[in-house]
Amino acid sequence: MGSEWRELPFTEAVQVNPKVSLKRGQVYPFVDMKAVDPSWRNASESEYRVFKNGGARFMPYDTLMARITPCLENGKIARYIPRINGSGPAFGSTEFIVIRGREGVTNNDFAYYLTKWQEFRQFAIAQMTGSSGRQRVPADSLAGFSVPVPELDEQHAIAHILGSLDDKIELNRQMNRTLEKMAQAIFKSWFIDFDPVRAKAEGRDPGLPKEIADLFPASFEDSKLGPIPKGWRVKPFGDLLERTIGGDWGKEHEDKKHTRKCVIIRGTDIPALKAGMRGKTPTRWVEEKKLKTRQLVDADIVIEISGGSPKQPTGRSLFITDRLLTRLGNIVEPASFCRLFRPKNSILGLLAAQHLTHIYGKGKMWEYQNQSTGISNFQTKTFLEKELITIPDNERLLEAFYVQCRPLIDASYSNESCYLAKLRDTLLPKLISGELHVPDAEKFIEETGV
Repeated sequence: MGSEWRELPFTEAVQVNPKVSLKRGQVYPFVDMKAVDPSWRNASESEYRVFKNGGARFMPYDTLMARITPCLENGKIARYIPRINGSGPAFGSTEFIVIRGREGVTNNDFAYYLTKWQEFRQFAIAQMTGSSGRQRVPADSLAGFSVPVPELDEQHAIAHILGSLDDKIELNRQMNRTLEKMAQAIFKSWFIDFDPVRAKAEGRDPGLPKEIADLFPASFEDSKLGPIPKGWRVKPFGDLLERTIGGDWGKEHEDKKHTRKCVIIRGTDIPALKAGMRGKTPTRWVEEKKLKTRQLVDADIVIEISGGSPKQPTGRSLFITDRLLTRLGNIVEPASFCRLFRPKNSILGLLAAQHLTHIYGKGKMWEYQNQSTGISNFQTKTFLEKELITIPDNERLLEAFYVQCRPLIDASYSNESCYLAKLRDTLLPKLISGELHVPDAEKFIEETGV
């Protein structure tokens, strides 16, 4: 610890659950637990709700820390940043502890990184009480952990270094989303809205290179889905796939049957993996026999099949690439509650993945879920039989789509965010504890070329 730094109980260094005034019956931004992604620094409102006198209360830039298992163990800690640049109060899940800098002692950004500090989080986890599966951290127990408190200008410098890395991660995340949206826009234009065919039928320029525009017909014909491009086919989604198979969860420890170490992709990991992060993908021990049929390869699709609601239905999907597998360690399987879709070839795999993204975005996945139980299960058999797609027989057109879109998806799976997150997580404990001084951290970052 820096020689001039003070050491204070956590609850004296920061404010825990500070008072925030809200009026009963009025509408405020509301943040639920699902809005907090462990991979990202910020969380925004999930919706607007009428305040009835319950839930955690907070202001912009306050830190929200999950106090319940397993959310805290999974790292659900984030700053509240409104989507619209507002300065007013908000409220959220009762399972949040709210943390704010204390005037004259700590600033808000430094308070956030104190809360993210692994030593503090492990202490908080150790304080959990209650019945198994519903254990919570008592807010007053946080007084038992002492934290180093440098002068405010040094706090600002520490938060600036760590925040700059988080800003770059967020910028990469936005770029990855843009690349994914570009691929989705091409898919929708060509295979859902049939824009090039419509333009040619109306005598307009399709706006594509001639060699691609020539691959599209200039008229429509009737089908069970309505007018489709002439010469195209309506097929079940399953016709794009070679096979489907359920996921596996393996074992926490090696035994005689479970001898291969394997990374497992869960539905909850999909957003982080798409954004270029490693996420919290667990490592388990699996059977060699199961691994042979479930090990993921380039152009496979992992689809989430369990959990969800009308607001956030299950059915999120992930197109697997070699770059993603390298990031995860190559030997990777889908988890239970997920399913592996293996396409007939990589071109059809990309087409299938874009189709799944399209119908998920339209909310259509909810139609294929069994809603008779508390947990909604994705009905893949029903989906494969009933979901019809329109596809050209022209292989050159499918190849052109692949050439246009595959580089966008590959670029969106860049490993840079993973590297930045690892660098941030390395520097955070060293800077917070005073083991590493700000000038040395700045020099180290400069030498890495970040």
